[in-house]
Amino acid sequence: IVDWYNYEHYHSGLGLLTPAMVHHGQAHQTQTQRQQVLATAYQIHPERFVQGQPTIAPLPISVWINPPPASDRGEG
Repeated sequence: IVDWYNYEHYHSGLGLLTPAMVHHGQAHQTQTQRQQVLATAYQIHPERFVQGQPTIAPLPISVWINPPPASDRGEG
């Protein structure tokens, strides 16, 4: 189940990426590719996008399951 969670499950809190993608530095490449696909789809069928040109979800600055105290993160 750990492999599934880290390598197959796309997390909404990670911009619909897997933890492995983020950890191994593949997030920006994947997001760039997704944005290109969305831009192409919008150019071909703009009528399908009633809210305008679609954009990908931004990556969070940090994600924690059990955050350390703020003082350990340099926040205070």
